[in-house]
Amino acid sequence: MSAQPPQATQPKPPARSGGAAALGWILTIGLNVVAPILTYNQLHDHGWSEFSALLVSGAWPVLDSAISLAWRRKLDEFAVVTLVFLVITAVVSLVGAHSARALLIKDSGVTGLFGLLCLATLLAPRPLMFYFGRKFATDGTPESTAWWNGLWQFDGFRRTMTVMTTVWGIAYLAEAAVRVGLVFVLPTDTMVVVSPILIYGTLGLLALWTARYAKRSQAAGERRAAEAAAAEARAQAQAQV
Repeated sequence: MSAQPPQATQPKPPARSGGAAALGWILTIGLNVVAPILTYNQLHDHGWSEFSALLVSGAWPVLDSAISLAWRRKLDEFAVVTLVFLVITAVVSLVGAHSARALLIKDSGVTGLFGLLCLATLLAPRPLMFYFGRKFATDGTPESTAWWNGLWQFDGFRRTMTVMTTVWGIAYLAEAAVRVGLVFVLPTDTMVVVSPILIYGTLGLLALWTARYAKRSQAAGERRAAEAAAAEARAQAQAQV
């Protein structure tokens, strides 16, 4: 880790390129969300197995990664996570029976594995939310990417990314556990309605919490930097007396 003093003020982000940001978001949403869903539905409707359809759908995030490498000379971690998620889903689709209850449990297994993935990245040099944050907080240009990467030297920023990743991991493990429990308590027809509500409700709450926590963390960091600067100024003034 850098020896950057804790009272240093984090640099402001560079001006964002509206065109680059818009194009990046179009590619990200199109190749990592829309195209995989459409591909899976079309293939599955035409008799393909869940496993095969999901694996073929994974070609789109691979294409996104290839475009990112050719365009920006770096790997798109968001596309990699999407691909991993699709592969996990494909593998889970092979496990056990294919009854309605089993399928609901498998859905919980996917989100639970994503929670484990979040927690596992806490052992990596940088946690998962660092890469998600870079995807959402920058426009992908070298300047904005370098700014985001440079924030890692600050203790407060590292702590924020770690806390976010931990909360997301624990939340999705808890969500998966609750849904598995409800599968055995509620009628299948009811659970079919409740399951997506839990999935998207958890995602919405996490997104809201993440935005608010990030703002609070930034404000706290700026306050600490201001207090440290004021204390240093007082010390210098007293030294000159």
